[in-house]
Amino acid sequence: MADDKSGRSTQRVSRRKFIGAAGAVGAVAIAGCTEETSDEDKEIDIAGSSTVYPLMQAVSEKYKDEEDDSVGFNIKSTGSGGGFEEHFCVGETDFNNASRAMKDEEKSKCEENDVEWIELVAATDALTVVINNENDWATEMTVEELAQIWEADAAETWSDVNSDWPDEEIGRHGADDTSGTYDYFMENVMGEDRGHTDDYQATENDDNIVTGVQGDQYAIGYFGFSYYYQNPDQVTAVAIDDGDGPVEPSLDTAASGEYQPLSRSLYTYPSVGSLEDEDHVADFARFFVEQTTNESLVADDVGYVPLTEDQQSEQMDTLVEVIGEEDE
Repeated sequence: MADDKSGRSTQRVSRRKFIGAAGAVGAVAIAGCTEETSDEDKEIDIAGSSTVYPLMQAVSEKYKDEEDDSVGFNIKSTGSGGGFEEHFCVGETDFNNASRAMKDEEKSKCEENDVEWIELVAATDALTVVINNENDWATEMTVEELAQIWEADAAETWSDVNSDWPDEEIGRHGADDTSGTYDYFMENVMGEDRGHTDDYQATENDDNIVTGVQGDQYAIGYFGFSYYYQNPDQVTAVAIDDGDGPVEPSLDTAASGEYQPLSRSLYTYPSVGSLEDEDHVADFARFFVEQTTNESLVADDVGYVPLTEDQQSEQMDTLVEVIGEEDE
């Protein structure tokens, strides 16, 4: 993987160029493939991040509605790491979604299996810490207090963290260790040296975290902002103090960078082989990048920060290096 002058990360490969020909709505073809793909075979397999899942689901539904309803989508919520390890880097999926950048060991595994990729930024997320609606003592927390709750040698009760808080056992609900959200939270809240507690309810289904926190006054959890955005009345979002005062997670504070250290980029990684060999995969990848500035879909419907026009242009440049320019 090499970085170009704009900072984009791309897998350098010898690439076939595709020439796209756009027709009427629902019929887009990209020429240059060596094999024709029948409608029955037009399926796109996607695994990875539960955080990116609702965005990918929304874009795929829009693609079927507006571009090509003959394409089938098989989208699995496996966690970023689980997707890379078990699906993408062994050549079983066309895309892997991730809530953090690809790790060196994942790159190595893909390379060992001759799986080449490109990295596309999909949106910006405000990773959100949530508590039960009856919790009136921890609506604002410092990063250090969060670390004490989630580190390997974690506090057992709320009063262990802050003597003014209840002497009640903390109920923890969070991402499984195959999740990019787990990785990001551990790195940016606890730091690698403090680790992450095993004493919590781990899941790749973020709806389970909402349910777990909702059912326990002394519970706490974390997940991508979209899941809070979709459930704003069921749980309470914690304002995070990184040293400059508490900041609530929101689309605005994530976009401005004010919400630290939990604002983060979200990614999808298309397989270069799939882009080159399957017209419909290349067409969908182009459509996905086009939708990254769609405020109605990305922000209003899903709950993430859309890309700027400049950011979208950079992502399209990365994609076009593989699939070529589309004919007007």
